[in-house]
Amino acid sequence: MSKKLRKEDLFTLEEYSEKRKVLRENFIEHKALRTIFLGEHLGLYFEDSQTVQYQIQEMLRIEKVFDSVGIADELDTYNPLIPDGMNLKATMMLQYTDEVERRAALITLKGIEEKVFFRVDGGEQIKCFADEDLERSNDNKTSAVHFLRFEFNPGQIDRLRGGGRLSLGVCHEDYEFSIDNLPDMKQKSLLLDFD
Repeated sequence: MSKKLRKEDLFTLEEYSEKRKVLRENFIEHKALRTIFLGEHLGLYFEDSQTVQYQIQEMLRIEKVFDSVGIADELDTYNPLIPDGMNLKATMMLQYTDEVERRAALITLKGIEEKVFFRVDGGEQIKCFADEDLERSNDNKTSAVHFLRFEFNPGQIDRLRGGGRLSLGVCHEDYEFSIDNLPDMKQKSLLLDFD
């Protein structure tokens, strides 16, 4: 299970500056294992304490925050993205390089954030919740970025630990795509969120 981060888990700005190049390389490699694309335009970036720590460290560096209050604010903002041992959490991004195409897609794909799902061994859908999403969509369109949570029950987690296979998909009327079995390395990375 990814643990929530505390101030003591973070590097000072000076320490981070010295280690940033190596940490960035490690982060890119780690993030690649935790990134899954459903089709050409929907990316899921699964969060854990390592991805969140990197995001916090970068924000502190960019904003030159070193005081306890500012650090606590960043921790409060990002800690909810870390899974708690019974779920997977992801940042979902709808990615279009063409601005006109992106605007049209955000209208057409309204509600897509509620149509992403997992399955364990082809069983029932494990639907996502967008309650950390802070009402990013409106009556006319969806947002390009969403924060999703997938709640697993103990039986599903046990099946995965026993060798069960994860599949993942999206079933919006204007955007459907599925992956029947996640690649082994990606599944192993996600399974660590249940420890």
